[in-house]
Amino acid sequence: MIQNMVWYQETTSKAFVDTVKALCQKSFKEPGVPEFLSAMAAGWNSKLIVEPWSYGGPIATSVGLAVAAHHTCGRHVCVVPDERSRSGYVKAMEEAWTMSSQTAVIVGETKQVMEGLHQWRMQSVDFLVVDLGRQDFARVLRYAKLSDGGAVLACKNARYRGISGFKWHGLLDKGTRVVRSVFLPVGQGLHIAHVGANSYKKSPSRWTKHFDQRSGEEHIFRG
Repeated sequence: MIQNMVWYQETTSKAFVDTVKALCQKSFKEPGVPEFLSAMAAGWNSKLIVEPWSYGGPIATSVGLAVAAHHTCGRHVCVVPDERSRSGYVKAMEEAWTMSSQTAVIVGETKQVMEGLHQWRMQSVDFLVVDLGRQDFARVLRYAKLSDGGAVLACKNARYRGISGFKWHGLLDKGTRVVRSVFLPVGQGLHIAHVGANSYKKSPSRWTKHFDQRSGEEHIFRG
């Protein structure tokens, strides 16, 4: 049974506080962003939280998403392009926060991994975070298999694309319905979109037969 997204205020607060605690001893370049995204992912009770990452990238948001997955009993998946990035990510996460079994690091090409998450027996994505500073950010958004119950998409570092120049239309898979979107001046800017339940599922075509009694002809209609 498909379960639509529901907001959980208590989980939101817990994830926010725990993320603040996890990051308070470190000096990170993303003030406010990790805590906000952690609270949002936990508040929506996200079961599959996905983010791409490359070697040398900031790790604070990853800590926040891992904290959120802990509170929702979900999975936190980081998609990296190569083994160097994988080892760098694991090392950075271990230094910043304790890696848990709820965090998985998958190596591979963006399209292949985003389309094939089900091969690792994972659910569809219901919370996705992508950095607009990445060259492949559009591919991440387009090829993500979003949950039938709805999903939240968060694009950070909006300064790379400009506030007015960013449009969700054209970035997402055809048929995806954005229920609401907003720009938030958090960190270097966040574009947030809420995708509606079953928004990108097309209704199957139906073939209807009609027999004309007068002419004796059979007509087939597609609708």
